[in-house]
Amino acid sequence: MKYDYLIVGAGLFGAVFAHEMTKTGKKCLVIEKRNHIGGNVYTQNEENINVHKYGAHIFHTNNREIWEYINQFADFNRYTNSPIANYNGELYNLPFNMNTFHQMWGVKTPAEAKEMIEKQKADANIENPKNLEEQAISLVGKDIYEKLVKGYTEKQWGRKCSELPSFIIKRLPVRFTFDNNYFNDLYQGIPIGGYTAIIEKMLENVEVKLDADFFDDRQKWLDIADKIIFTGMIDQYYDYCYGELEYRGLDFEFETLDEENFQGNAVINYTDSETPYTRIIEHKHFESSDSPKTIITREYPKTWSKGEEAYYPMNDEKNSELFEKYVELSKKEDRIIFGGRLGMYKYYDMWQVIDEALKLVKEMKQ
Repeated sequence: MKYDYLIVGAGLFGAVFAHEMTKTGKKCLVIEKRNHIGGNVYTQNEENINVHKYGAHIFHTNNREIWEYINQFADFNRYTNSPIANYNGELYNLPFNMNTFHQMWGVKTPAEAKEMIEKQKADANIENPKNLEEQAISLVGKDIYEKLVKGYTEKQWGRKCSELPSFIIKRLPVRFTFDNNYFNDLYQGIPIGGYTAIIEKMLENVEVKLDADFFDDRQKWLDIADKIIFTGMIDQYYDYCYGELEYRGLDFEFETLDEENFQGNAVINYTDSETPYTRIIEHKHFESSDSPKTIITREYPKTWSKGEEAYYPMNDEKNSELFEKYVELSKKEDRIIFGGRLGMYKYYDMWQVIDEALKLVKEMKQ
């Protein structure tokens, strides 16, 4: 065996693991099927703007250890995620807060907002929500559901809310303060210089091969290292022997505009059902980039097909049961370890990906 570890995938999980194990003296090789490192956190500088090529990534966590860990590799700005919802031209602040309630109903006090929500919940009279639609209305009432939840959710998942399980929305964050900070986390920001620079630092002492697809020469890669850290799709690794896990896909439409400021905010969600995309990202607002131009991205959710990039795991009951079958299969392995969003079939935030990678490093050191 030429290497101690072969890491399949140069995303955040693979980069953290390779960085840490290389520090202990282990010989690691990272292979990546794309032509760049970084996985879905990859950013590319265009027009002096760091463009998030696979959707917006905003780092946030309450875990001080993880925050200090990631800050080894970059300085973070004080970006606060304060998205706007556009419902047929009407603009609302997110998450649901006093600004939202004033914009929707003209109420000015928390008591007035609570009274309006409780009245709508009472009118709906839903005791045992049977689907996502009923669950959402039972939490926030009909107005907020109709304007800010329904259209966006149906576009995101490709199904009617009345056909989606209620557990997808266990709760909806409702704040009776004038606070537009989307995340409650203590630590939040965007790395100055983009995420790619972080991955480059993690991998600077690690051998990396790009345009190298594990499945193009599977046996060669299996024979090259003592252990394989696989961050691709677990069902693909096992040749879909129990069937395909479901994902939602995304298409990105990029546009460079000859103006300094297109929408005045990094993220605007389009919550009506008529607009085909879910949101527009204006990348320069993440880092207050100095550029005479601006770059925007429209995100279009779509049905995922085998061979395409998988973005959101469909963690419903059927897919969770199927995933458990693959987990049982993986327990029989002594050389293959699965990690990352695709390998673990979970919609992890970035801090959780780092945390899982560091847990695995600790386990390998023992």
